[in-house]
Amino acid sequence: MSLGDDTGRTRTRLPEASGDPYGGARRNGRSSSRSLVTVVGVVVLLVAAIAFANRGGGDSDAEEGGDSPKAAATAPSGEKPVPAGAAGIPAGFAHDRQGAESAAANYAVALVSADILKPDRRAEIVRQVFVAGKQASLEDRFDKAYSKEFLNTIGLDENGNAAPGETYVSRTMPIGTKVTGYSDTDATVDVWCSGVFGTAGEKTTNPVTSDWFTMTLQLRWADGDWKVDSFAQKDGPAPVPGDDKASTAEEMAKAVQEYGGFTYAR
Repeated sequence: MSLGDDTGRTRTRLPEASGDPYGGARRNGRSSSRSLVTVVGVVVLLVAAIAFANRGGGDSDAEEGGDSPKAAATAPSGEKPVPAGAAGIPAGFAHDRQGAESAAANYAVALVSADILKPDRRAEIVRQVFVAGKQASLEDRFDKAYSKEFLNTIGLDENGNAAPGETYVSRTMPIGTKVTGYSDTDATVDVWCSGVFGTAGEKTTNPVTSDWFTMTLQLRWADGDWKVDSFAQKDGPAPVPGDDKASTAEEMAKAVQEYGGFTYAR
């Protein structure tokens, strides 16, 4: 499920033309040409990379003291974790670049979630995530975008619930964040995300698939917290699909029920 320009739509993947986006032939299923030598080589490289990453000492972007480390793994900042606010969405972000990145990542999770399709939960999310001046208009736009007719096309009832025996999945995982503009009152943050979307069920016509997209959130410091003023979304960057074997509908539904989400912070 995808959002963009303050409206929503399901992310439907149409059949693609043959050919690998990186220049080679697209792989279908598990490649029979993969050799033992290749596998051993990959393992050796992974072990070497892990050993290098675990070496003590050395310079790092995090040690340079900036609010936003350059294209680096999240480093401990010493800031206290943000608490849960209304609708279970984190709130109380720090008034700095790190706080803006944390807010953007957590808001991306909320805006592309299964709860956004439920009328009652959607109203709570909008009031928690957006600046006060945008809430009324956005509630109306979301309600029109996620109409009864729209929900029916993805197999949900008017309350955003899947049919008995099925589980609707919309889970977003931020991969990284990038601040492209910042001041004490405003921030622009890109959030690169992966996600799983669709309905887990034996007879579903909308199976759970993965997706990659980038959300750009315009944030404003309001009422002592970072809030969303506007947002947009675009596809990618996306890797070449791997050779993972698809799980059954039962396995996917069980995973969604058993594994909770995360609060994201630097």
